[in-house]
Amino acid sequence: MRILFVGDVVGRAGRTAISEHLPGMIRDWALDLVVVNGENAAGGFGITEVIYQEIIDAGADAITLGNHAWDQREALVFIERAPRLVRPANFPRGTPGRGTALIDTKNGKRALIINAIGRVFMTPFDDPFAVLNRELEACPLGAAADAIVVDFHCEATSEKQGIGFFCDGRASLVVGTHTHVPTADHQILSGGTAYMTDAGMTGDYDSIIGMQKEEPLRRFVTGIPSGRFEPALGVATLSGVAVETDDATGLALRIAPVRVGGRLEPTLPGFWVG
Repeated sequence: MRILFVGDVVGRAGRTAISEHLPGMIRDWALDLVVVNGENAAGGFGITEVIYQEIIDAGADAITLGNHAWDQREALVFIERAPRLVRPANFPRGTPGRGTALIDTKNGKRALIINAIGRVFMTPFDDPFAVLNRELEACPLGAAADAIVVDFHCEATSEKQGIGFFCDGRASLVVGTHTHVPTADHQILSGGTAYMTDAGMTGDYDSIIGMQKEEPLRRFVTGIPSGRFEPALGVATLSGVAVETDDATGLALRIAPVRVGGRLEPTLPGFWVG
C-alpha cells in the first residue's frame, strides 16, 4: 500500500498547498491512502466544516487533529457528521467525535487511523500508551486492518520516540505532529513500523512555526502579548512522509520525507519517482 501523511496544515497558505499539490501526488504516485493533520487549518487554530470538506475533496482519506481540535467551536458539533475527522483518542471519555477511524482506502483495503496526544509539556490527558495499546489490540494489523497509521500529536521528541517503539510491529506508520518542524530521522524500526518524529508543517516557513513573526518575536523579547498570532501568508511547503507497506503484513518496506513548494529544499520519495 502507498501511504502519504501530510503534516499540520497551517492557515490559508497551507490549504492552498494542499489544493495545488495533493491531487497531482495522488495521481502521479498512485497513492492508496492519504492522511492529513488539519488542526491548524482554520486561521492557524482548529478546523471548520467547510475546510474539512475542502481537504477531503483534495483527496485526503482522513484528517487528524490535536490540541487545537476545538478552537473553532463548530467542530464540537460537525465532527459527529464527519466520519473521516479523527480527534485524539485519549481525550476524556464523553468528548465528541472519534479517536480512531477504520476507513476504506483508494485501493479497496481497510486502514485504521489513530490520533493521540502527548502529555509531556502539554495538557495531561489520558495515558496515550494505554489508549494506543487498547486500540491496536482491538484492531490488529494484518488481521482487522491492512494498514494502521498513528498520528501522535506531541511536544517532546522523547515521548514521540517512546510511542514509536511502543507501537513497533503493530502499526504501519507512527508519525509525530505538533512542533511544525520536519525531522531527519525517518526510518523503519526493527519490528517493521515506519517512524518519523515530526512530519513538519504544511505552511509558510518564513515564519515562526507558521505564524507571522512579529507578534511571537515581541512576546519573546518583552513577555507582553499585544495581539493575536496570525498565520504567515507566503507560499507554503507541503511537508510530510511517504511510506510503502507490504500487502501481506501491513508493515513498512520503504519510507521517505516529502517536501514540495515554498522555501524548503524539495525532496520526493525516490521509490515512486522515476
